[in-house]
Amino acid sequence: MKILIPTKLDKAAAGALSAAGYTVVQNDNDPIEALVAAHPDAGGLIVRSEKVTAAVIDALPSLKCVIRAGAGYDNIDYVYARSKGIDVMNTPGANSNAVAEEVIAMILAAYRYIVPADNTTRAGEWNKKKYMGRELTRKTVGILGLGNIGRMLVKRLQGFECTVLGYDHFLSRQRALNIGATPASLEEIFATADIISIHVPGGPTTRNLISSKLINSMKEGAMLLNCARYGVVDEDALREAKAGGKNIIYCTDVHPKDTAAMQPSADVADIILPHLGASTKEANKLAAMRAASQMKDYIESGDTSCVVNAEKPSELNPAHLQLASMLGKLCYLAGGCQPIRKIECTFYNNLRSYRKWFTPWILQGAVPGAEHGLMPAAAEASLREHGIVFKAREPMDDKLYDDALTLDLFTEVNGEQKKTSVRGIVIDGEPVVSRINNFDHLYAGLAGNTLILCYQDRPGVIATIGQLLSQSGINIENIVAPSDHASGDAMAVIKTNHPVPENLVRSIGRSIAAKQAFALTL
Repeated sequence: MKILIPTKLDKAAAGALSAAGYTVVQNDNDPIEALVAAHPDAGGLIVRSEKVTAAVIDALPSLKCVIRAGAGYDNIDYVYARSKGIDVMNTPGANSNAVAEEVIAMILAAYRYIVPADNTTRAGEWNKKKYMGRELTRKTVGILGLGNIGRMLVKRLQGFECTVLGYDHFLSRQRALNIGATPASLEEIFATADIISIHVPGGPTTRNLISSKLINSMKEGAMLLNCARYGVVDEDALREAKAGGKNIIYCTDVHPKDTAAMQPSADVADIILPHLGASTKEANKLAAMRAASQMKDYIESGDTSCVVNAEKPSELNPAHLQLASMLGKLCYLAGGCQPIRKIECTFYNNLRSYRKWFTPWILQGAVPGAEHGLMPAAAEASLREHGIVFKAREPMDDKLYDDALTLDLFTEVNGEQKKTSVRGIVIDGEPVVSRINNFDHLYAGLAGNTLILCYQDRPGVIATIGQLLSQSGINIENIVAPSDHASGDAMAVIKTNHPVPENLVRSIGRSIAAKQAFALTL
């Protein structure tokens, strides 16, 4: 098989594959379009940031596998690749140490004025007094996200005798302590840390996570570093705070697009880099070797464990996968959005045969910020990385729920474990929740806008809820309100024509003395 590497990747990949007997063509001078046109017989493709479009795929009729030497794979049209029977893989984790070391480099550069001191000295100036710096040693460092990068950063900081505070919603306190970080809330970290480094996923769940409130609570002279994703920091709020006299050092390596342009962070950042986090020879070589190993295993033994776009069984109804994701989010909200310690699932009837395919959907529903589109093995690894024990249970013989799914989330609240349980089915192609904890026979559609309230059962509560919704211009489309006679509680599952804002949810909850109140849009 011929393998193309149209990128500036460490030669170790080409060397390993050539030694295994493959014909390898590596060329980072010519565009990928020219290279594939010259080698239409290639069966394998290894890229970094090059765009693998439908046109590129069509130009390689013998193509079987594309590997992205790195974590993200949005530069590959993996959906079109799947339609052509082409497998796509990635090599996550290869760049973690490089990013952790970049953070250390940026901290030291900012503290010791490395860039301006170098520039002015070269210009003939001598600004020794002006560039009086600070030491990293024994500073308090807050790390947001204790994944691979965050954990490596903890280790790198140990040599500087730093006090490390860690925020990770999904790690238990003991696990964080074992890593070497003292668990702390976002508010605690921003109020007390000298340095704060961000290593959380991007996306809607973390958009503007670093808000005006957190920024304004930072100590004078504190440093904020973003080597995670653009958009996690509310840079407008940061800009406003700095313009108002707030002394904050801001270092960033992430941008809306990796391209030459005036970056929006330029006016607010003290140090700004062109996304160099993964740009080390060592990280490049590690990614190259992993890509070569995966390509070799794929060709020689059919190993598809790293495939990110595998085709799901045609017999599996996509609505059931959607159900799993929706139940995951519902269960997380019903559990009070607390750190998850364990997830247990029971698959009934025909779903038992396909249970591994549900893991990625449960992950992306139950764990905010989790990566979407993972394969089952990668999703299981992600759950382990979050410190979540995952178990697929066998159903009891005497329980027949057709093609149903039960999802139990075990969360940690004040050191005690709490269980939240939901069950769902698909009716007429639509995901439906049939049970939430002790409230059975709900059969409420999950798609759309839903308000869920649990309260002491008594007359007049539904009327109060309806009135408050009406006053805000929100109409009730459907309502299910069963009672639990054993506890004396009732639950209202209300479908609305518009999303119910958080402030209105709280207002309704107070008005009816709700034991639980939350809204979701799916």
